[in-house]
Amino acid sequence: MIIDRRFRGPQSSGNGGYTCGRIAAFVAAGTVEVTLRLPPLDTPLRVERDGVGVRVLDGDALVAEARPAELELALPEPVPFAEAERLAAARADDPGHPFPGCFTCGPGREEGDGLRLRPSPTGDGRVVAPWRPSERLAGRGPLPRELVWASLDCPGAYALDLEGARGLSVLGRLTARIEGVPSAGDECVVVAWPLGGEGRRLFAGTVLFQDGRPLAFARAVWFAVGDEARDPFVDPDTLPRVNDR
Repeated sequence: MIIDRRFRGPQSSGNGGYTCGRIAAFVAAGTVEVTLRLPPLDTPLRVERDGVGVRVLDGDALVAEARPAELELALPEPVPFAEAERLAAARADDPGHPFPGCFTCGPGREEGDGLRLRPSPTGDGRVVAPWRPSERLAGRGPLPRELVWASLDCPGAYALDLEGARGLSVLGRLTARIEGVPSAGDECVVVAWPLGGEGRRLFAGTVLFQDGRPLAFARAVWFAVGDEARDPFVDPDTLPRVNDR
């Protein structure tokens, strides 16, 4: 498999949610846990079976692992699409966004080229992001599942810091269950909320709603990395590797 540069998060590594979704497709399970080690872009990666899971390698270097999992998550109440749109419209693009080219939340992406999610605080400890998938992304049928995984990524980072200091953490693990996928033009809302933490490990939940019905949900493990992550051109090789299992 190859992660094309279009699907980047930081400048030089794949978007975490999208990459997890691509890898999860190799695992025959309803819920899949993917652990990342900052995947490279435009590089042929080897996928090896490891029992019921898989390992993804760049040469001899381990890029990611995936396996079937269980996920128990108390989901929050949905937020109406109109309310999510109102909150997003009242929030300007962040001029200090650390990764403006991020496929999921980068404000530097053109409409339809990325998801352009703009997670916004609701005032009750959650963030929400309206999402109406474009035909440029989705075609005329249901979205590829990896785009649903991508939508479950970045909002969790915003939920961990409601002041907007996006980029002070990197995604280490995403465990997700996809029960349905939207199509182009569908009115969807991503809701994210914090789930506590342990040291440098921070936990967040995300759920994708359509018409108040949860289509997909996930639990993420983020790793706090420090102020250097705010550099939009940060070299991912300078960030800590995720070795938690």
